[in-house]
Amino acid sequence: MVQNMLGKIRSYQTRFSEKEKKIANYILENPEKIIHSTISEVADDLHVAEATVFRFCKHIGYKGYQAMKIALASEIMSPAQQIYEEINESDDAKTIAEKIFKSNIRTLENTFQLLDGDAFHKAVELLSQAKNIYFYGIGGSSVIAMDAVHKFYRCGKQAFAFTDAHFQLMSASQLDQKDVAVVLSHSGTNKDTLRILKTASDNGARTIGITGFPKSPISQNVDVALHTSSEETEYRSEALASRIGQLSLIDALYVNVLIANKDNAKLSLEKIRQAISETRI
Repeated sequence: MVQNMLGKIRSYQTRFSEKEKKIANYILENPEKIIHSTISEVADDLHVAEATVFRFCKHIGYKGYQAMKIALASEIMSPAQQIYEEINESDDAKTIAEKIFKSNIRTLENTFQLLDGDAFHKAVELLSQAKNIYFYGIGGSSVIAMDAVHKFYRCGKQAFAFTDAHFQLMSASQLDQKDVAVVLSHSGTNKDTLRILKTASDNGARTIGITGFPKSPISQNVDVALHTSSEETEYRSEALASRIGQLSLIDALYVNVLIANKDNAKLSLEKIRQAISETRI
């Protein structure tokens, strides 16, 4: 499958440095020119060092400039053009659904490209060893936190989430070194979430952050940072699209913790299934 390189660059825009944004915009505006240019020509056009262009290519997941050019050529010369796909008022219902589905698929692909294997492994270890796991999120992120609790109960872990910000802060004040706090915030800059994170950390809890911005305050102040990627359109905010990436990261963490705690998880699953079965006709 051809990777959606231009879509990836769009979704990374808020994560780039100023020089990287300059290169990104140049590629987005001149994709056909890029595939016929050398790295030296691009660097000269932009008045940056060749090494800067090379590092940009590495940042977006390619071994170097040539690999990036090959991926770009495959994409823009494909007979089946990607729909980048602002939703238009004139679109019919099925076309809008198609664009939403394709946007979600890109979010998942780009989030996986961002996944740091070492960080993910460390997050799994922290969750596997935790006595209690607390999921914190404000607004839309609180829904993801509640979904996470629903999953982690099934692997025999004591998991908690609260929709009210004050309850979240109160619970964070009671954590200790045996607990893990998982903080969810697309922007990574929510004041309430940052206060909750600081309170949990001050009380000795280990912390995991899931955000869309590697340089955000939350990313910089957790023990382990995991990142999502998403694209914004006129009718769909970047934060809304990021839920798909957040949910998938939670799913992946849950399954890994389930495997790591398979004996306890098996007993827990059996008890849950028995309890739930009695609610059915």
